[in-house]
Amino acid sequence: MSDKIQSDPRAPARRKFWQKAGWRDATEIAFAADASFRRYFRLTRADGRAAIVMDAPPDKEDVGPFVEIAGILTGFGYSVPRIEAEDRTAGFLLLEDMGDLTFTRALEAGYSEGELYRLAGDVLGDLVQRDISGIRDRVPAYSDEKLLDEAMRFVDWYLRRGLGLPIGDDAREAYAEAWRSVLPSVRSVPEVLVLRDFHVDNMMVLADRQGLAACGLLDFQDAVIGPASYDLVSLLQDCRRDVSDEVADEVRARFFGAATEITDRDGFLRSYNVLGAQRHLKNIGGFARQSVHLGNHSYLRFIDRMWRFTLQNFSDEALAPVREWIEKHVPENHRVTPPPGGRAA
Repeated sequence: MSDKIQSDPRAPARRKFWQKAGWRDATEIAFAADASFRRYFRLTRADGRAAIVMDAPPDKEDVGPFVEIAGILTGFGYSVPRIEAEDRTAGFLLLEDMGDLTFTRALEAGYSEGELYRLAGDVLGDLVQRDISGIRDRVPAYSDEKLLDEAMRFVDWYLRRGLGLPIGDDAREAYAEAWRSVLPSVRSVPEVLVLRDFHVDNMMVLADRQGLAACGLLDFQDAVIGPASYDLVSLLQDCRRDVSDEVADEVRARFFGAATEITDRDGFLRSYNVLGAQRHLKNIGGFARQSVHLGNHSYLRFIDRMWRFTLQNFSDEALAPVREWIEKHVPENHRVTPPPGGRAA
């Protein structure tokens, strides 16, 4: 066992967990950390078999929602990591290893962008048709209050702490009021199970499976019941990479073809644009927080692209109140990447 593993205070309990689950002869290797308190480790046996351990400190994370949403998605026929063992009290799950071929890596290896995005979009087109009446009491709602709370990260962490701009409380409240006037427009679409982080880093190519099952789904524990437009804009306006206009148009067309419940396409695109702006501004604030509060500067490289998407979404007049607030308080020379660690306001 490496010095790094030995210095990990949760390592003894984690090792005891996976040994009890039948992996006593395995070796453990850590994955790179993400933007949460969860950590992941791959267990490998001498015969080549592998599994994944999720380590979620119970005072920081709850593995319960992952187990709950995994059960729902499995019931829908989608591919998610099978849960082999669990200790919810200690915050450990033993999961099926779905491999290393994320959509991100597949694209870098030369896989067809069109084929991968069509598959992902088809999952969303199928998801919008699912009856969610039986899961509404098991999955939280994506309320306007929650959407607003997320949007406020832009002011609190990006403007104030990241850039050090003197945004007063009155201006902050005006920003909140602008969003309150805009958010009702996102509700003109069907409600679905929203996975919330539906992007190329959280999808796996499963070449041995057919149809929608060929798309492995990861990182869905924060799922909510909310607008069907949210995951589509998460997929097509991804801060990690640009999707070609041709592919994006095709994915949207296939989505509308499957989601016959959506009869007001203008209303859907309005919801799409508003939630796109909300998501980007939320993440600009969230990534600034990662840098300022946690010392994780790796996400700052995405901020320029998120600004570009935000300004693109602002062409929708439904976003006029938020756009006008940005034009007044965040002129173009302040739409920048903050320095690592931020600036104190």
